[in-house]
Order: sequence, then C-alpha cells, then structure tokens
Amino acid sequence: MNNKTVLVTGSSRGIGRAIAYHLGKEGYNLVLHCHKQRDQLELLASELLAMGRSVRLLQFDVADRQLTEQMLLEDINQHGIYYAVICNAGIARDNPFPILSGDDWDQVIDTNLGGLYNILQPLVMPMIQARKPGRIVTLSSISGLNGNRGQVNYSAAKAGIIGATKSLALELAKRKITVNCVAPGLIETDMLENLPLDEIKRQIPARRLGKPEEVAALVSFLLSDAAAYITRQVISVNGGLL
Repeated sequence: MNNKTVLVTGSSRGIGRAIAYHLGKEGYNLVLHCHKQRDQLELLASELLAMGRSVRLLQFDVADRQLTEQMLLEDINQHGIYYAVICNAGIARDNPFPILSGDDWDQVIDTNLGGLYNILQPLVMPMIQARKPGRIVTLSSISGLNGNRGQVNYSAAKAGIIGATKSLALELAKRKITVNCVAPGLIETDMLENLPLDEIKRQIPARRLGKPEEVAALVSFLLSDAAAYITRQVISVNGGLL
C-alpha cells in the first residue's frame, strides 16, 4: 500500500467512479468529489473503505470558483496536499450550433474548462511547495481532438483542456510534477444513452465501446513511478477511432 492521496473530481459515476475505484484497488487513498449525486459518492466511499482505504468526500460545483477554492484549501490545510489530482468533472449540453443557447455554451465552458482552472489553481502552488513528485491528469475527449457535430461547446472546452494541460506541463516539469491528458473515445457510460449504439460501433475499428475501467487503467499508470518521465502528453483511449 502506498498511502498516497488522490483527488478525483466527478467521481460519483461513469469514468470518474471507475478511476477512483481502480486507484483504491491500487492502494491509493481517495478524496472523492461530486456536485450532486451524494448518495452514489457515499456508496463508492463504502466500497473503498471496505478495501482499507482512507476516504474523504467533498461536494461542490467546480464552476463556483470561490466555493471550490474554499473547500479545497480547507481540506489540504487539515489533511495535507494531494499526491495527484484527476480533473474529471464535466457536463455536456449538446445541440447544433445554430440553436445552441448561450446558457448551454456558458455552462459547458464554465464547468469543463473553467472548472479545470478552479480546481488546479489553488492546488498547484501547494504541490510545488511540498517539494515532492506529483501527478496531474486531465480528462479531455476525442471531441476535443477531432470535433463532433452538435458539440461545439463541448469540443471547445475539451480542446481548451488539452492546451492548458500542455502549457501547465511545461511549467511544472522541473518540479517533478507530471501533467498529462487522457482523451476517451466512446465509453460505456450514461452519456451515451439514447444514441444509436449499433451504428456507432460500426464506425469504431475495434467494433465495440470502451469500458470505463480501460480509461481508469491508463490513469493509474500515469500516476505510477514508471510514468515519471511521461508528461505533456495527450493519450486517447478510443479503439482506433482516431
């Protein structure tokens, strides 16, 4: 057991939940986060506690800059800085651009891209001051790499995450803090509900959807000592789609 602590935002469901669960099995202690769905977060916490992990729960909207900073600083002031931060929290509000509302644009940008700033900005200096190796992993999407119809807002935010990741990696490399981006393709989560999955699978060279656990395994590797020389990279988990 390594006793290192990892913050995983948006860990109540989907990819974030799979990441947190996988890291728990790998021996990490977890700080779990959600905006809503507290009951799902508590269920995950109970599973991690049964593994013998230390678990803390945080609940706030990552788009709320002041509250995010307050909650994070209170946690690290009481318990110490995290070894790793996984920026996974995000939302989608899809529509063709001509009918995409300003509110749908703002919510997706503020949560997915603004939330990245709101999470990392209070934490990076404490990570530097700890003078220890650290890890930051951001979650983008194949939409951020290639664009997607009906997702101009989502693609813009996810592409912005890639740019921010690459720039932050340059700033932190000499501090032994790696910063990498994972860009999932079509993964079996509730975000794919009501989509024509048989048609979608035919477009994927692997002829199947990805599993959240496959994304989680990559994130776990990027947190390991073996990945200490990997930084500023964007790695897509997409079955050959891109």
